[in-house]
Amino acid sequence: MSCENRFSFGRKTSNAALYNRRRKNDRCKKFGINKRKAMSLEIRKIDAPLGAEVIGINLCNPISEDDKKTLYQAWLDNICLVFRNQNLTKDEQINVASIFGKVGERATPKKRRNEDKHGYDGTIMMVSNDRDKAGNYTGSLPDGEMWWHHDMSYRPEPHKATFLHGLEIPSHGGETQLSNMYLAYEQIPSKLKTKIINKKVLQAYDFALRGRVNLSEKGLENIQHQWQPICILHPETKRTALYVSRLISASIEGLEPTESFEILEQLYEISENRSVVYEHSWQKGDLLMWDNRCSIHARKTFPSEQRRVLRRCTVEGGPMISADAVA
Repeated sequence: MSCENRFSFGRKTSNAALYNRRRKNDRCKKFGINKRKAMSLEIRKIDAPLGAEVIGINLCNPISEDDKKTLYQAWLDNICLVFRNQNLTKDEQINVASIFGKVGERATPKKRRNEDKHGYDGTIMMVSNDRDKAGNYTGSLPDGEMWWHHDMSYRPEPHKATFLHGLEIPSHGGETQLSNMYLAYEQIPSKLKTKIINKKVLQAYDFALRGRVNLSEKGLENIQHQWQPICILHPETKRTALYVSRLISASIEGLEPTESFEILEQLYEISENRSVVYEHSWQKGDLLMWDNRCSIHARKTFPSEQRRVLRRCTVEGGPMISADAVA
């Protein structure tokens, strides 16, 4: 659906078409949108180590080619973008995501996708603690805290962008935290940097919210995993970013377990420090998007008795490029 007025000349308009038009107009009025007045696009930086709010755009309207270019560059420059007061359908959210590339398929095995039972395809994840009449979750990642992670870093070609649309928000908690991994890399002490030069890290995930995979208990053949560079070169900005996370990074190539653990803990502390973090407090209608190549994200806990429903989609990426290989 779109919030743009449409006119029919030379033919009668059906009752169904009139009804749909009124619904679209009502959606625009609900969010205070004046369709006759053009709004100028503004990128307003957030007072944080990353992030910008996009002002003056209604994403359920067609977006001009110039505005698409502005949004894409703002995303590269600011890592994450916030759009307030949006009211997107599933298809409209997919259309917005497609500005940034080809919309991706989820890595979660089909048998674990609760959403597929409720009419969604593999492009959509409902981050939701909603339950059906039988008491079963209708979505994924339902309750509680979720540790810091990159999306799909355990795949050969991780998705480059994630889009979350807030549909139902609890009264408090459930904030999404994002970390600027460019800054995290810059804050690594030189002595520590020498220990991770040309090293790879094992990214392994078993779809838990908290706690890394126990490699002594689970064989890698049963877990989605991929060796990735610890430090990557962003293919578009050409900047270096740290590429580890507490939830998914399991071990460093060529190091004894104790040394690997100690180094990773130091890198986690740097990447989770408040000096490199933006914390997003959700409002209904927010669309939050970020660059997975140069950020990690986490979720804070929230009251489990309150509904929290967000719609997620992603955009395909490519192989991670080692920053050391091109240094």
